Amino acid sequence: MAADETTPLIRPANGRASSAGSGGSGSGPIAPRDSSGKSRWRRRVRSWAALGVENRILLAGFLVTLSFSFTQVPLFYVFHLMECEVFYSHNPPFVGPGDRCARNEIAAGTARQYSILGMSTTFCGTFNLFVAGWMVKRFGPRAALLVQTLVPAVRVATQILGVVAGGEAGIGIIQLTQGITVFGGPAGYILLVNVIAGEVVAPARRTSVFGKLQGCIMLGQAIGYLTGGMIGDAWGIIRPFQIAFVFFLISGLYVRIAMPYISAESMNDPKKPAKGGVSGFLAPLRVLAPQVLRLKSGVTRKHYGVLFLCSGVFLGVLATGFVPLLVQMEATASFGFTQADNGWLMSGYAFMRSLFLVFMFPRIISWGRKWFASRGERVDTKDEPEEEESIPTEPQEFGAGVVNQAEGEPVPPEPLHEHENSTFDLFFLRWSLVVDGLLTTGAAFATKGWHIYLAAFLLPFGSGSAPAAKGVITEMCPSSQRADALNAITLVENVARLATQGLFGFIFSALAETGKSYLTFFLNAAVAVIGMAVLLFSHFPPPGSTLVEESEVAESGEDAE
Repeated sequence: MAADETTPLIRPANGRASSAGSGGSGSGPIAPRDSSGKSRWRRRVRSWAALGVENRILLAGFLVTLSFSFTQVPLFYVFHLMECEVFYSHNPPFVGPGDRCARNEIAAGTARQYSILGMSTTFCGTFNLFVAGWMVKRFGPRAALLVQTLVPAVRVATQILGVVAGGEAGIGIIQLTQGITVFGGPAGYILLVNVIAGEVVAPARRTSVFGKLQGCIMLGQAIGYLTGGMIGDAWGIIRPFQIAFVFFLISGLYVRIAMPYISAESMNDPKKPAKGGVSGFLAPLRVLAPQVLRLKSGVTRKHYGVLFLCSGVFLGVLATGFVPLLVQMEATASFGFTQADNGWLMSGYAFMRSLFLVFMFPRIISWGRKWFASRGERVDTKDEPEEEESIPTEPQEFGAGVVNQAEGEPVPPEPLHEHENSTFDLFFLRWSLVVDGLLTTGAAFATKGWHIYLAAFLLPFGSGSAPAAKGVITEMCPSSQRADALNAITLVENVARLATQGLFGFIFSALAETGKSYLTFFLNAAVAVIGMAVLLFSHFPPPGSTLVEESEVAESGEDAE
């Protein structure tokens, strides 16, 4: 049958039509379009999207931290065995019963090598923050996080070569691998998952998600520390490194398919050209400088809220950052805790801290904001209050350029006025240091071994200052500086951790010689209270004020002349 104007353009569902002539020159059976593959893919995508972008970010933090933590405990034993090999390569062989590596010289060498490893990790991790911050603006957060996940896999693979080599060569290889941390390490990935969370999570939930993310990181540490040591004891010292390598690859694949895409352009201020070279590399340091505000009256003045915030956080981390190590040292010196006892002690501490941050911290923030709202507390804001809605005219006002990787659809932009009673976050940050100081003081009165376990159970309830500080600084800075602000506060925390290891380590050793090592807890608590006092000077910008650049102030001064 010849086709005419009455011939349907769409074939019946069964795909069959009459054929013309015996030669079959007409339309034969047409197979229906097989969409079962696409349907199955869409169902999988929907089920993946049902997990939610927030939960996917939390899972990413847990997986990457778990990958890093597998090798932390085995590294100490690796150095112990290598130092043992080095010692007996220059001394007579061991004769007699007992452990041939149980010598003071070997213990001292192990402690020295592990200390060098810790310091190099901290220094390289600090530089890693600048590299990660630069990569965020150059390639976007997801690509930067992928690099921060895969580069450590290369480091672990190199450490495997060091474990196989053993002796002085093995020690040298493992120490040199810390240089790889500059391009990908634990400091950088923690910064990047916080940056992604800060960009895609609603402003009202930002502080709570920062806390839950840190809780997931602590949970990954607790599980990694325990399982890494157990795997090493059961299947050999090299096995944790091999498992960590595989987990880094799995984490990299997860980051690629699960993390939302955020354009690199949205991480830069479109009003100002992106700065390259050293200036762009050190952009996080500019966040610490005093801000210039234009008040509603038109007068400009400097605002030191961020500077006092970072100073208080520095003192807070200086006080609390040494507490976990201090508890171990006091338990060993005064109560005879073994390495296994300390392992369980620190795992329990990390586990309790993760439970507090994941389940209790978000509820405290939510309840506190409602409490402040019911009391009629003023909400500090950088934006003009109660202005009529305006049509967005700047690129950054349309959101962060986020695309949901699972669905491939843009995420709706958040409202322009982001501040939802963040005043309580600053209030919580101040008093959490006081609570932490009180709990730290209580640990000084321990007289029995179980008192140390009780202290490790209670100390996590003073946690929450770090995520609260991240939430506050992202509210004090404009959205275009959010990544630099998180980078700056993370940098301050890293420097404080490095300082506390040297300062309170020296204080503890000096007091231990007099038999009064417990006094270190009181000094820690005193520094925490001083940090709280400094935070009293930190405030949000006045209502109705706007952030201006120094160049704008200079130009206006020249025009006035």
